[in-house]
Amino acid sequence: QVQLVESGGGLVQAGGSLKLSCAASARTFSSYVMGWFRQVPGKDREFVAHVSWSSGSTSYADSVKGRFTISRDNAKNTVYLQMNSLKPEDTAVYYCAARQLFKRTYDYWGQGTRVTVSS
Repeated sequence: QVQLVESGGGLVQAGGSLKLSCAASARTFSSYVMGWFRQVPGKDREFVAHVSWSSGSTSYADSVKGRFTISRDNAKNTVYLQMNSLKPEDTAVYYCAARQLFKRTYDYWGQGTRVTVSS
C-alpha cells in the first residue's frame, strides 16, 4: 500500500514561486513513477509532470515546461514540484500520484493541496 501526503500549497502572486512536496510511504519505490496532476472545479484532472523513481527521467505538460521542475529525494521518499513564474491559470488543486512502472494508470493518490495564483 502506498500513502501520499502533499504539502506546500498556498496563495501567491502572479510571477511568484511555490514548492510542493509529496511525502510517500511504501515498501519500495524503485519500480514506481511519481506524478503531479492538477484539477480546477468543473474540469478534468490534468497531467502536470512525472518522474521515474529509479532513473530520474522526467516528463512535463507543455503548459508548464520551462517553469515547473519535478524532482525526487530518494533518502526522504519525497517528490517535489518547484513552480516558478506562476500564472493565474495555474490555480488548481494539485495532486501527487504514484503508479508502477509497467502500468499506465495511477493507482495511488494524495489528498491534494490548493494553489491559488492572484493576478
